[in-house]
Amino acid sequence: MTTPEIAVVGFAHAPHVPETFGTTNGVEMLVPCFQQLYADLNITKSDIDFWCSGSSDYLAGRAFSFISAVDAIGAVPPINESHVEMDAAWALYEAWVKLLSGQAETALVYGFGKSSAAANIQQVLTLQLDPYLVAPLWPDAVSIAGLQARAGLDAGRWTEQEMAAVAGGDIESLLAAPYVADPLRAHDIAPVTDGAAAIVLAVGDRARELCERPAWITGIAHNIDAQALGGRDLTRAPSATAAAAAATKGDNSFDLAELHAPFSHQQLILAEAIGLSADTPINPSGGALAGNPMFAAGLERIGNAATAIISGSANRTLAHATSGPALQQNLVAVLESEAR
Repeated sequence: MTTPEIAVVGFAHAPHVPETFGTTNGVEMLVPCFQQLYADLNITKSDIDFWCSGSSDYLAGRAFSFISAVDAIGAVPPINESHVEMDAAWALYEAWVKLLSGQAETALVYGFGKSSAAANIQQVLTLQLDPYLVAPLWPDAVSIAGLQARAGLDAGRWTEQEMAAVAGGDIESLLAAPYVADPLRAHDIAPVTDGAAAIVLAVGDRARELCERPAWITGIAHNIDAQALGGRDLTRAPSATAAAAAATKGDNSFDLAELHAPFSHQQLILAEAIGLSADTPINPSGGALAGNPMFAAGLERIGNAATAIISGSANRTLAHATSGPALQQNLVAVLESEAR
């Protein structure tokens, strides 16, 4: 029995905007994404064997918001559907396992987040922390990242100049800006973003029927570090290292890498943890610092890495997604063209 080949054959995402008008279940953002994929691949809803989504009821502000998001799919015919309460990159992992098991030949994975609906998205993310010792102090996500950035600066792991270089632009002007959460400035922090994204996966010859240059997933893995912030070195990401080792199998040559880094210093941590070459282009899409739709930004990294292969501009790419405080959880995927 051979292991099925699985590829990304289509990707679509909603515009990155600071605010959208509509419900918090993502339907208004998802419908155009699905329609684009149907048109691009010349398929209908009936051609999808499995659906899997990533979102958060905490962000939506109501229970079972992912159920109402299924309205974007439609009621007929019935579907085979699942959900993960985290970034949709992990929904893609579940769909990959589903296809790997032979239970489906095609899957549509989607994620959505309307961060503008939260009074303070950075404080909503406090709910990820230790509920007994840390969360009651209500440190917000930016403050946690600030502690991580300060630890790295004090340890000599990076400089504020290197952080500014990640953001891009005139470094002197960026460093002249005021702190938002010392040592983080506005350019170091991903913007509050509403958005959604969707990816279609397919197996073997079905992938070849749907796409001229499928982006084959040749490695994918995810690992997790300790939740306790004091229980790990915040300046490093061992779970990213472990996931990368499993996914890349020691081959770190890539035409580009898409890293899910919501803060500038986290890109520096991830590039080292994954073992990327200094000449590997990172986040040509702009990355999360250009647009960070919660629960879709990680899936977008995979989508952008796959699109580079589908378009013919790359033959081997790496995609990364993170979840949890201070890079607690990390997923790494390797995508390759068939010609490579």
